[in-house]
Amino acid sequence: MQDFEDIRPYLDHEVRQVVDSLLADPEFSAAIARYRYPRWHSWFPAIVSKLVQKYLAKETAHIQSIHDVQIIIEKYLDNLIEKTTTSLTDSGLDKLDSSTSYLFISNHRDITMDPALVNYMLYHHGFDTLQIAIGDNLLKRPFLSDLMRLNKSFLVKRGLQGREKLKESKRLSAFIHYCIDQGENVWLAQREGRAKNGLDKTESAIIKMLHLSKRDKSEKNALTKGVNALHIVPVAISYGLDPCDEYKAAELFSLDTVGKFEKDENSDIQSILAGMIGDKGDIHVAFGEPLHFDNEVTEEEVAAVIDAQIIENYHLHPSNYFAFFELKPDLEINIDLSKVFNKTEAEIEQLKVNFDVRLGQIPAKLRPYLLAMYANPVIAKSV
Repeated sequence: MQDFEDIRPYLDHEVRQVVDSLLADPEFSAAIARYRYPRWHSWFPAIVSKLVQKYLAKETAHIQSIHDVQIIIEKYLDNLIEKTTTSLTDSGLDKLDSSTSYLFISNHRDITMDPALVNYMLYHHGFDTLQIAIGDNLLKRPFLSDLMRLNKSFLVKRGLQGREKLKESKRLSAFIHYCIDQGENVWLAQREGRAKNGLDKTESAIIKMLHLSKRDKSEKNALTKGVNALHIVPVAISYGLDPCDEYKAAELFSLDTVGKFEKDENSDIQSILAGMIGDKGDIHVAFGEPLHFDNEVTEEEVAAVIDAQIIENYHLHPSNYFAFFELKPDLEINIDLSKVFNKTEAEIEQLKVNFDVRLGQIPAKLRPYLLAMYANPVIAKSV
């Protein structure tokens, strides 16, 4: 493990020291206080942060292992799901073997909730929890890195160029293969950055990275063997509502109109918090079938197979159709949503009213981007 020291998750024997370090970090306590008690913190920041620090010390006094950390995280995730979703369902896990280690490659819509939901479903179906890949660009504050690594996250170093990028990609590939060989499940997004336009497409560079540590040009079907050894399972996560939809639409608008989008230091944290605490409606997590190839394949062909499974298994929601009908009103008469979703016409109408209210609350210039974001999964399935 020494080659992975600076990117790997923390180990059990390191947990207590890291937790104590977090408790002693005033920035960590202040961040929790701002999130849990925003009004009180704005009035009495020092007092509220100190009270939060004392509460956290009591709450975490028993922690000695990663499992202890994840039990606490599960409690908070249960609460988040209860407050921010109307339903959470899954499919496909009955086709997988809990004694096998898998590399789960999912579409990417939310920074933290995507892997959290995959993890949640696996745990509640008797599978081991995940080693989670997360970009270090999202962890600008040290306490965020510590928190993620306490929850079995490993760091993907961004912003490297040339030989350093190749070297780090090869090390990342080696770590993922090491995890699978050791019987650990792994989660990886199908692309760098979220699919802000609602189109889920696997970057072939991800497949190339996975193969870097095993590449042997002299070996026949080397890529095929490397991919098969990872037991890759595509996962399609679909949210009825995206808490970050307005942020994403604003970014797409900026890219279209001025050719760039400038993030500030709080943009990612803002998206993380919005994704966690915002209304998500119905959520479905669909697990596909493990990839296995008998013949030689290219990175692009592997990516295409992952894409095909994600599109096929993606669970559409009424919001997707509402947006699609806004863009393609002539097609609305061909689809009876009450039959598609087994709801009454009155229930569908109320959902439509709610969606229209949501749409009306964002600036008019952003609405076409938001509508396309929700409509594109319908279009992708119909192509």
